[in-house]
Amino acid sequence: MTEEIIIAGFGGQGVLSMGKILAYSGIMQDQEVSWFPSYGPEMRGGTANVTVILSDDRISSPVLNQFDTAIILNQQSLDKFESMLKPGGILIYDPNGIFNPPTRTDLKIFKIDGTRLAAEKGQPKIFNMIVLGAFLKAKPIVKIENVRKGLEKSLPERHHKLIPMNLEALELGEQELVEVR
Repeated sequence: MTEEIIIAGFGGQGVLSMGKILAYSGIMQDQEVSWFPSYGPEMRGGTANVTVILSDDRISSPVLNQFDTAIILNQQSLDKFESMLKPGGILIYDPNGIFNPPTRTDLKIFKIDGTRLAAEKGQPKIFNMIVLGAFLKAKPIVKIENVRKGLEKSLPERHHKLIPMNLEALELGEQELVEVR
């Protein structure tokens, strides 16, 4: 099994940390992992994306031209990466900030309103974990107990008290995922 994922949005949305948690979760499952971030010099508010590869076999290169899954958090990223998905791939998007929804008919398309859900909880910082939970519902490639371990590895120890809240956000994302087509 090899899963090639692009997560893309604006800086400040937790794109890179979502990828890092997913990568650590793969490591906890004894998988080969690649985490390859890319972001503009603006950081917060600029575009950011991360490529994550999880595989049972060795990974030859972190650079990809096509993806199995795209997690898209803004229109610019949708415009750039929708065409780079393999036929039959999965596209998950947050409709906040998406003015022209995905158009490809050869993909499984899901929607998660993570922005709204995080705002309703009064916790905008859990947005990325809601989206990650939605992804894991659509494609359960890592076990939740390994996501917990991934959170422990990626969060500084002083923030470990936030792990239960993040796990609740994962569950919320799983529950609120909507299949578009």
